[in-house]
Amino acid sequence: MQRVLSGIQPSGSLHLGNLVGAIENFVKLQESYEAFYMIADWHALTSKFDKVEELAPANLEVTATFLAAGLDPQRSTLFVQSQVKEHAELHLLFSMITPLSWVERVPTYKEKLQNSAADLGSYGFLGYPILQAADILIYKAAKVPVGEDQLFHLELTREIARRFHFLYNVETFPEPQAVLTKAVRVPGLDGRKMSKTYDNGIYLRDTPDQILHKCTRQMLSDTARVRKTDPGNPEICNVFTFHKLFSSEETLAEVADQCPKAGIGCFDCKKRLAEAITARVEPLRVKIEDHLAHPDHLLDILREGRSRARQTAQATLAEVRQAMKLPAD
Repeated sequence: MQRVLSGIQPSGSLHLGNLVGAIENFVKLQESYEAFYMIADWHALTSKFDKVEELAPANLEVTATFLAAGLDPQRSTLFVQSQVKEHAELHLLFSMITPLSWVERVPTYKEKLQNSAADLGSYGFLGYPILQAADILIYKAAKVPVGEDQLFHLELTREIARRFHFLYNVETFPEPQAVLTKAVRVPGLDGRKMSKTYDNGIYLRDTPDQILHKCTRQMLSDTARVRKTDPGNPEICNVFTFHKLFSSEETLAEVADQCPKAGIGCFDCKKRLAEAITARVEPLRVKIEDHLAHPDHLLDILREGRSRARQTAQATLAEVRQAMKLPAD
C-alpha cells in the first residue's frame, strides 16, 4: 500500500475547518493507504515557544478528536512529532541543501508574519517548510492531504527531494502528491479562512449555545443587506457558504430561493445554520469529552504510534545517511 502522511498542530481546540478540510479526509484515506497522522508539536512551537505548558494537553485533545472523528489506531499510526527524533535529523540535513531563497518565497511566510500577533521572527518559523518536507519524506509518503494554502509547501517538498536525488545520485523519495477535499477552504466567522491564528472559528468542543451565539451574533453576512426587507445576495454571503457545507439540500434550496426575495431574515437564516452545525458537531463533542476522560488510554495509543513511526523513520534515515556518506547510526 502507498503511504499517506499529514498532521495537525496542537495549538488549540480544533475547529470546523480542521474537520471538513482535513480530519474527515484522514478517515477516508485510512481505508486505502498506510496512514501516518502526526500531532505536529514542533511546528506549534514556532508560535507557542513561550506557552509550552499548553502543548501536552493539546496533544491529548487532538488525539481525542482524531479518535472521535473515526481514525482507528489499528489502521492509522497516530503519533506526536517530537517523539520521533528522526524528523529533526532529516530536517537538519535538508536545511544544508535547501537554498535560502526557496523558503523566503513561501507565500504563507509573509502572510502569517503580517497577520499573527505571535512573535514569528525566528529561524524556526522561517525554516518550518523544510521541517514539513522532512515530516513527509521520512515516511516516503506518496499522498499528502492538504488544504489549498499548503500546495506551495508540497511543491517545495518535491523540489527538496529532487535536489537530494540530484546531489547524491539516488532515488530515495517518491514525489508526494496532494489530496484535496471538496471543501478545501472553510471560511471563518469574519470571512477570512477559519484559523486558530485569527480566532475566528467554530470549535469542535463548542456547546450548542456557543455555536448559536457565534452564528447569530458574530458571523459576517451580506453587508449590503441592512434591513430584513432588503433583498440579499447568497452568493456573496459568508453564511450561505456555511449552508453549502453543513445544511441539508432542502434548507440550502430554501435559503437560495428566499434570501434574494427578502423572504427570510438574516437572523433566521443564521439560526437554521446553527442548528445544522450543531447536528454535525454535538455528537463529535460528546465523544471527544469521553476520550479526554481517559488520558491513559490516549497516551497508550500515542506510545504505540511512536514505536511504529520510528521504525519506518529510522529505515529511511539510514538510506539518507548512506547517500550522504555519513557514519551509520
